[in-house]
Amino acid sequence: MELRARGWGVRAAAREAGVSPAAGHNWANGYTVYRDGTAIKTVAPLDRLAVREISSRYLSENERIQIADLRREGVNVAKIAEQLKRSRSTIYRELKRNATSSGAYRPHEAHRQAVARRARHHRRRIDVHPELVEAISELLAQRWSPEQISRHLRRQHVNNPAMQLCHESIYQALYQPGSLLMRPSRLAPHRRSPLRTGRDHRRAHVALDRRRSRFEQPMLAIHDRPASATDRIEAGHWEGNLIIGKEGLSAVGTLVERHSRIVRLLHLPRRDGVTVRRALTERLKDLPPSLVRSITWDQGTEMARHGEVTAALGVPVYFCDSRSPWQRGSNENMNGVLRDYFPKGTDLSVHSLEHLMAVENELNHRPRRVLQDRSPATLFDALLASEPPRVLQR
Repeated sequence: MELRARGWGVRAAAREAGVSPAAGHNWANGYTVYRDGTAIKTVAPLDRLAVREISSRYLSENERIQIADLRREGVNVAKIAEQLKRSRSTIYRELKRNATSSGAYRPHEAHRQAVARRARHHRRRIDVHPELVEAISELLAQRWSPEQISRHLRRQHVNNPAMQLCHESIYQALYQPGSLLMRPSRLAPHRRSPLRTGRDHRRAHVALDRRRSRFEQPMLAIHDRPASATDRIEAGHWEGNLIIGKEGLSAVGTLVERHSRIVRLLHLPRRDGVTVRRALTERLKDLPPSLVRSITWDQGTEMARHGEVTAALGVPVYFCDSRSPWQRGSNENMNGVLRDYFPKGTDLSVHSLEHLMAVENELNHRPRRVLQDRSPATLFDALLASEPPRVLQR
């Protein structure tokens, strides 16, 4: 309900909360229960204030149920306060404020009344000062960030608190549904949001203790990768990822060996985990163990079967941190080069395996400055020919 209040759609909010779209619609809109074609019960939509977590200093619904049960048994206020570990005045006020007109105390109705009193609607400063709105709109049109605007307002209006606003208040005004501030700037009309991030709603953050693991199988973090892989002093450490085609419906897998920079492409009829696992093991199983020591990937769902990859190849799979592509620098650089052959917004499923092998061969025989103008294929062939493969001295 908090996400809905920020302007999220029901399906998006349900996905973020980890429930089905049907449950999200029921919670947001309410529903009616039918039996034999007759409506027997109507469930009202959830009240955002009623379901949010509140401070323990306020009485909870369970405590109000306990109060009602103890009152029905004839327990006096002092004893109720002692059992609930509350002050007597708290129980007195609760019974006085939330009892019905007949004097009865019903806990669920009392909780609804308390929630209704908490719903105090304060007008924001930005809603009552047109000059402040105009100043913020003008700076947003120049692509200033809310934090820059907030600091500017404090400097320009030192003696006028009414013209000062913190950056969080600006974000809240922007993300409010139907906000007049959410409009494109003159020099960037293609961006609906005036924010440089392009967002029109707040990205949800989950507390660390409530975050779920990305995959069912435990992941190895890139920080656990050996130093020999990080320093590129040892061959056999690979970085991988996908380049995505039009509308995310097609993809090509890419693998880059960190020491020699050789690239291997994966032909993927589909983007699911089974297909990626099969293509990955097929491309690396012909190499000796000394040239397949580890694989580093991002946290894409295509690697959900990373445990099966480890079992098939006998190598660990390490995962980068979220939104940290620089931790796979060689692979990201190669993906940029591959866009010359596979442009963004095109259907990548039209490329055959033979075409991918031709692109791979051309890139691997191209001299690289980082390799002193030698080609990745030359270095990799030398590693394959050595018995056992050893680190090349450059």
